[in-house]
Amino acid sequence: MAELVPFAVPTESYKTLLVWALSPGPTAEALQLSLFTVFSRFGLLYSVRVFPNAAVASPGFSAIIKFYSAGEAQRAQKACDGKLLFQASPVKVRLGTRHKAVLHHTLPLTSSRCQELANYYFGFQGWSKRIIKLQELSDLEERENDDLVVPLEKPSLKFFCVVEVVLPLYECRSYGVGIAEETLEEGPLTFLMKRKAAQKHAIQRALSDAFQKLCIVVLESGKIAVEYKPSEEMEDVGNEEHDLIQKFWLQVTHKTELWNISGVT
Repeated sequence: MAELVPFAVPTESYKTLLVWALSPGPTAEALQLSLFTVFSRFGLLYSVRVFPNAAVASPGFSAIIKFYSAGEAQRAQKACDGKLLFQASPVKVRLGTRHKAVLHHTLPLTSSRCQELANYYFGFQGWSKRIIKLQELSDLEERENDDLVVPLEKPSLKFFCVVEVVLPLYECRSYGVGIAEETLEEGPLTFLMKRKAAQKHAIQRALSDAFQKLCIVVLESGKIAVEYKPSEEMEDVGNEEHDLIQKFWLQVTHKTELWNISGVT
């Protein structure tokens, strides 16, 4: 059976390993590094967290390890449970407890995490990104010309960005939009720093949004496929941003129709 690996924070119990019976000798930081070294051999890890045992328990540590892939988590559990790994006594490894009543809210990965996941499955040369639009939406000039003596709000810098992610091998492209805003403080250096930060965050959000529309499909043979699912419209945006997003999607739809007519994907 094929497995779907979305560009989302893994919260499912079947992607989570519980590790305990870790010796109290090493520090938590040393244990975290050792666990990462061992379990990353089975697949890409989202996180490795180490905790000291409760005061009522015997001295030592336990850990929670999250994989992006359920299959890789299961293989790691079977291979490592009851083994010595990096210490003199065997460790215990179990899959996370399943709670059917708990519904996990899907959280999108950050842009850096998305790129890490894409590099792992598609390779560094297997995908590319391109900034299509980076537009400022700030109203600084209007504020300066405003007749109000005391402004109600501090001026801010706002940027709108559109990013394209392309997977040539799979003849797939995905577009994402991002909006970021930074409140301005006094000083020219602050203005430049805030402007750069707003641009950077808009680009990051657009890149993350583009990846949210993609889902990695891991086939039983180990081969990789891609599923494309356009996401719903962005929430919590103003009228100007809403109009820009609508206009952009109309342009994308028109281009897609032209590609289909000409046979270009």
